[in-house]
Amino acid sequence: MTSLKKKSRRKASSQALGNKDGCRISHGWKEGNEPATHWKAIILGHLPTNPSLYLVKYDGIDSVYGQELHSDERILNLKVLPHKIVFPRVRDVHLASALVGREVKHKFERKHGSEKNWSGMVLAQVPFLKDLFYISYKKDLVLYVYQLLDDYKEGNLHIIPETPLAEARSGDDSDFLIGTRVQYTRDDGSRKFGKVVYKFLAKSNVYFTKFHGDLHIYVYTLVSNIT
Repeated sequence: MTSLKKKSRRKASSQALGNKDGCRISHGWKEGNEPATHWKAIILGHLPTNPSLYLVKYDGIDSVYGQELHSDERILNLKVLPHKIVFPRVRDVHLASALVGREVKHKFERKHGSEKNWSGMVLAQVPFLKDLFYISYKKDLVLYVYQLLDDYKEGNLHIIPETPLAEARSGDDSDFLIGTRVQYTRDDGSRKFGKVVYKFLAKSNVYFTKFHGDLHIYVYTLVSNIT
């Protein structure tokens, strides 16, 4: 969704979403003098530690966007679509449970038939779409969602043995990081700034970070990664 950037003076729809996790939405996107574009998406959820921030998956895009749907002035004519989503039933519950919290190798096929393998960590199932899983990769810390059960059965996803999700320190004292402002230094020395918006799992050091001017959600699995 490369057309989603920064700064606009157009106001978004004031339509209240309420608890619309799992609903289909549509909206326009207007940035500066650029032509307006139109998008359809599904709301995967919203962050309890930051209720105004919704996790959104746009049609045809596998990464998850963090959108302030009510307040971002670039969003136009926000609508909840009337048709209902059919929530798929997961037949292999044991396999779904076995994937969560594990490091994996995920094989992707390129346009010209070549393949690439990405090391990643399966974070969780999407609560109401059990065939979709949240995952992040070592080479790309953006949050993604994929139908991993099909990939596993087709031989395109392999669990790395004996690599469970890292456990948190004793107690729950790491929650103080939520709301903490962070900075990230790029390879060229430039910096971007943001804050920790969510602790993903109760018993692990998995955090969501949102950077200013960037609509993606980034995943960090160690406290030492946050400086």
